[in-house]
Amino acid sequence: MTISDPAATDTCYLDENEDWPTHGEYEYTPYYASREQVHVYEDTATRARLEETLFDYVVVGAGPIGAALAYRLAADTPSASVLVVEKNWNEPDRIVGELMQPSGCEALGELGLRSVFCGIGAVPVHGYYLAYKGKHTYIPYMDRPTTGGKGRQKRYRGVSFHHGRLVMNLRAACKAQKNVFCVEGSVTELLGSIAANGSAQMETVHGVRIGPSRSTPETQARTTCVKPRALVFVCDGITSQFRRILRDAPVELLSHFCGFVLEHEPAESDAFFSASGAGTMAACSAPTQTTANPLPMPHNGNVLLDGAGPVLLYQMSERETRVLADIPGPSLPSEAGGHLRSVLRSSLSAAAPKHAYPALHVQLMRQVDSARRIRCIGSKFISAPTNGVAGALWIGDALNVRHPLTGGGMTVGLWDVVHLARLLKRESPALGVSGSGHATDSSARRDRAVRRIAAEWQWRRRGRALVVNVLSVALHALFAADTKELGLLREACFAYLSYGGICTMHPSGFLSGQLASPLLLVYHFFSVAVLAVRMRVSGASTAYVGDNLLFRVYSAFYTLYVAAGLILPLLWRELAP
Repeated sequence: MTISDPAATDTCYLDENEDWPTHGEYEYTPYYASREQVHVYEDTATRARLEETLFDYVVVGAGPIGAALAYRLAADTPSASVLVVEKNWNEPDRIVGELMQPSGCEALGELGLRSVFCGIGAVPVHGYYLAYKGKHTYIPYMDRPTTGGKGRQKRYRGVSFHHGRLVMNLRAACKAQKNVFCVEGSVTELLGSIAANGSAQMETVHGVRIGPSRSTPETQARTTCVKPRALVFVCDGITSQFRRILRDAPVELLSHFCGFVLEHEPAESDAFFSASGAGTMAACSAPTQTTANPLPMPHNGNVLLDGAGPVLLYQMSERETRVLADIPGPSLPSEAGGHLRSVLRSSLSAAAPKHAYPALHVQLMRQVDSARRIRCIGSKFISAPTNGVAGALWIGDALNVRHPLTGGGMTVGLWDVVHLARLLKRESPALGVSGSGHATDSSARRDRAVRRIAAEWQWRRRGRALVVNVLSVALHALFAADTKELGLLREACFAYLSYGGICTMHPSGFLSGQLASPLLLVYHFFSVAVLAVRMRVSGASTAYVGDNLLFRVYSAFYTLYVAAGLILPLLWRELAP
């Protein structure tokens, strides 16, 4: 495929995000790729600094959550010293974490990182296009309140981007802070004391043990212990090696996302965009040129539901679209012998048939056949346990993980940082890390402050985290339906979202992270279940057809039982201590 010169087509931004700008200057750009502020653990001077300095905070991991937290801690308390330990400060390369919901954008604004999307080719996102059995519907993001009830109504917007570029922008803000010490190394152990009741459970974390990024027999013994004055923050992401300290339970693998990238020309038609957001467009109007943007709705999340599992497409830039095809179940077809590609080809062909999406179908089939490697990532669900370990807090994916279908992971993590930063700023005198603290502050006073912070933080984060987590797993169960009952619920869900009004906008609020009401989520979920009952009894369902009236009534109410069995255990896992 031949793509024309970027300078010739990217000069006019038809859809610039007024709230969260995606084009323009970023104040920390000089630090984006800079290694000057990164101190390699193997250097003698770095190890000496670690041994000599009493840090106030230690942040384990410099992903999006760890970097944002370190930046905010340093900015809120200039007198505090923050140590950030990350294995690799180069740009990461992931196939998820590439879409920020509007609520996540708001969290970044609260953290003072409003311009973090500038300079990385990010694209505004207006909502979701859903297609199912030849029909399509649009779920826009919620309306913004107008000042004084006047003015033109506008909608909230999200942002999609290259994950690694966003992480580097966040790290740039972190590296720019004079009181942040960035180390390229590995935290090999949390240092702490074991509970006195005879169990092996860690009771208190006192510090961390740091070693080289790549451990060898020669360097294994060359480690350094660092014990901060206040707290250790564990932000080492979805593969956290320290999560088992909180809860050593098996991880539930729900499915796999298989990802690749489509390259295309920018969407320049102003028919796609308007002052109030993206306009809906019928699937049959999708472009037919194989170099044009193939999405049914550019600058939106596009979800196609007719494959083996949901297929999610969104732009990472004006010229690149990420394709994530879900393969349900804990096992993944083997790449050897072309089995995985065969499954993907079949699923994508069903989700984007040639008669409905000609250009998209051609690009998907060509990319599946020509891609040198299909990248895959497991989709997990790990509920958040109560933090019963003093001296440390687990944040972001290190604490809990949800299915990536709804793109809510960073939203939850960034609001975790917002709530935590506010509490730490309030309690900084008691922690002894600010100018108002006293050198004679007792450890008992600090421990009481840490317990207050942990308890209040858990309460503040719970509503939004519960809604985003439960919604992601429940939606995936419906969209990847493997029984007649779940297929009926999927059909009812699609119909419900097409009704408009609160049937569309409240679920939009759940997806965007802006409507953090668990009770409202339960209400709408069971409204979908009741609609499924009505469709089955009336014979209107195409997902569950046939049988006489008596059996239809029985199977309808059994579907209601299946719906309750899906969402209630998820709610319990999120609410249980």
